[in-house]
Amino acid sequence: MLKKITLMLISVLLIAVAATGCGRTEDKDTKGTVKLAYVNWAEGIAMTNLAAAVLEEKMGYEVELTMADAAPVFTSVSSGNTDAFLDVWLPVTHESYIEKYGDDMVDLGISYENALLGLIVPSYVEIDSIEELNENKGMFGGEIIGIDAGAGLMAAAEKAVEEYALDYKLLTGSGPTMTAALGKAIDANSSIVVTGWAPHWMFAKWDLKVLEDPKGVFGEVENIHKYSRKGLEEDMPEVTAFLKNFKMTEAELGDLMGVIEEYDGEPLDAAHSWMNDHEGLINEWINF
Repeated sequence: MLKKITLMLISVLLIAVAATGCGRTEDKDTKGTVKLAYVNWAEGIAMTNLAAAVLEEKMGYEVELTMADAAPVFTSVSSGNTDAFLDVWLPVTHESYIEKYGDDMVDLGISYENALLGLIVPSYVEIDSIEELNENKGMFGGEIIGIDAGAGLMAAAEKAVEEYALDYKLLTGSGPTMTAALGKAIDANSSIVVTGWAPHWMFAKWDLKVLEDPKGVFGEVENIHKYSRKGLEEDMPEVTAFLKNFKMTEAELGDLMGVIEEYDGEPLDAAHSWMNDHEGLINEWINF
């Protein structure tokens, strides 16, 4: 008798577990998976992981995150294999990509205003303009520390080397290797010039200055846009509405980037924590 009761209880539990599992699967099937791509840039990491946190925890979607260089990201979104890219700098930095792929994507609006690119040095370095670099070549070892080769910033830096006839070697790398080199130089109180951009957490961590650009090679301030694949609004109207509403101020994005940089773990976990501390902002994005 006891054996029968035990078997019945086990059966009931198994049915309950199966039913619960089916319910979760059905929810996921109903909501679907959102595919977001990003480049290894501080603001892109921050914004994309925050968007993923909101989509997962607040809106009930699964999110697939993919990091790649700019060129394959634009290719993937324009071909429909990726749903959205939230870090498109316009009108200058990503102009060539938009000329090539723009007709096959949808501009969902601006996520951040007044972004800028340039050559950056610690504030204690006694030069203020790109034009002063050649006469101080020895101070910097004749090197400009760059990021990934496919970035629009690097194309602008290459143009700056040409336009200003800089006798410097532009080194490729990545955003993290650039900031690591910058931090090491600052710790040693030595001179360094890097390709950089704002918004970026490095401006909160260190006292830096952007070198004046009299020739306007790096352009004026830019805006960061969100682009999606064609058809996303028809397939996932709720996701598209959220992405259209997604916009951050300098203070908000700077704080988020700082939290992610200082967090001893995955950026997505840090983004979830930041999201839960900013319910008012998040509700503005998802209450439509």
